[in-house]
Amino acid sequence: HMVEINPFSALSDLGQAQTSRVSIADNFDTFLTLLTTQLKNQSPLDPLDTNQFTQQLVQFTEVEQAVKQNENLENLIKLSTASAVTNVVGFLGGEITVSGDTAVFKNGAATWNYDIDQAADNVNFTIRDSNGVSVFTSSAPAPAGKNAFIWNGQTDNGLPPPEGEYTLTISAVDASGTAINVSTEIVGIVDGVNFKGSEPVLLMGNREIKLDEIVSVTLPNKGT
Repeated sequence: HMVEINPFSALSDLGQAQTSRVSIADNFDTFLTLLTTQLKNQSPLDPLDTNQFTQQLVQFTEVEQAVKQNENLENLIKLSTASAVTNVVGFLGGEITVSGDTAVFKNGAATWNYDIDQAADNVNFTIRDSNGVSVFTSSAPAPAGKNAFIWNGQTDNGLPPPEGEYTLTISAVDASGTAINVSTEIVGIVDGVNFKGSEPVLLMGNREIKLDEIVSVTLPNKGT
């Protein structure tokens, strides 16, 4: 079973190896001072057991090697985090698709994808604002499969909607009146990245999107 290490979470534990190495060095210096004093003052008739010294020296070496390995791991985590930051920032300006029904209306449009199990002659679309108030309703036929619903900001009362989050509800029934299953995805542009938590999240307006929520990404053509 493979364990996935989050480099952003691991960053909080960095720096301990350096502290441990300084502590080991101090202890080793103290050990050498004591050893030198003991050797100077040992009785020729009852010399000290050198095997014990050898074992202690080996133990110090083993601990120092373990700490050095931790330092190397910390450096790998830093490199991994730097790479991850670069990759996440690369999402900026890209169009992402995420499972859900709440999209961001910005720059005159909000976009959803919806997947309907079967063709329907009459599909009802309702868009609600963040307070749950209906602002736009419409109906239209839809073929089976994945379709796009793009809202241009038209409202039932004719007033322009403020930019922000809006939720799309879709309902459809077949000829016998049985509800047809419809799933939705939101489509939007990444306009920010938040690094405050244990892992970075993408920002679509005020909405935070975790990387594992993303269904697909279309990055802008930045040229060569």
